[in-house]
Amino acid sequence: MPIEIPAALDWLKESGDGRAWLDSLPQLIAASVERWDLTLGDPYPNAYVSFTAPVQLPNGEDAVLKIPFPDRESEHEAIALETWRGDGAVMVLENDRELGAFLIERCVPGAHLSEIGQDEALTVLAGLLPRLWKPATAPPFRPLAEEAGWWASHLRERWESAGKPFPEKLLDLALDALHTLPTTQGEQVLLHQDLHGDNVLSAQREPWLVIDPKPLVGEREFGLAPIIRSFEFGHDQRAVLQRLDVLTSALGLDRERARLWCVAQTVAWSIGSHYLPRHVETATWLSEA
Repeated sequence: MPIEIPAALDWLKESGDGRAWLDSLPQLIAASVERWDLTLGDPYPNAYVSFTAPVQLPNGEDAVLKIPFPDRESEHEAIALETWRGDGAVMVLENDRELGAFLIERCVPGAHLSEIGQDEALTVLAGLLPRLWKPATAPPFRPLAEEAGWWASHLRERWESAGKPFPEKLLDLALDALHTLPTTQGEQVLLHQDLHGDNVLSAQREPWLVIDPKPLVGEREFGLAPIIRSFEFGHDQRAVLQRLDVLTSALGLDRERARLWCVAQTVAWSIGSHYLPRHVETATWLSEA
């Protein structure tokens, strides 16, 4: 059957692993369709790290087929969703670990949380986050301390190779946080480390459901980082600091630890990202807060 591979995945052609996965993707899609007897719809065009498409099950139920590019961040995505069991997040309907494919419920109407105002969105997120923070240990999920160590191990080298795209004092602040925060963490819970404004969708089973976890196990303060830097809600110093202040206050979390975790992850994720300028601005505003 003809299978369209969205252009949003073209960036994967830049690496050998990416090219190999793209070459195998038509077979993975076909095997998934056969495995679950799916009627496949047109893929979502803005999925950048997975093949994601609406499907219909044999019983007529609507669902979504997802085949993530297998990297360290998407590892155990389906298991995280299974752990949440639909409590504030989309439910997994089927999961074939050998194929690396799974089916999730479809969010209808599927509007992004970023489409509403920041004040309302923060209220929604303050209600969702405690439901996602299930007590958890590794394995199978990677510990935040391990991930922080991995970022720190090559961050200066990447910064230099990229032409030193931001001031060294910002790099030093991020590295200091990555070295000091992991050893003094609070209770370990399951975290969604990419919970930005476009990874929460409007739905019918609940008003809003979380999608696309990149799971880690660590302290709650880290879980605010992707929201604080979520430029979809507004990108200026006032908006960023409002997100930090509102969420730490509403959830009773340590503002300083949340601030530093956000600086650390934002700097670590900035190099090589299309959003480098915005991430650097966000980290700079937080470094001055």
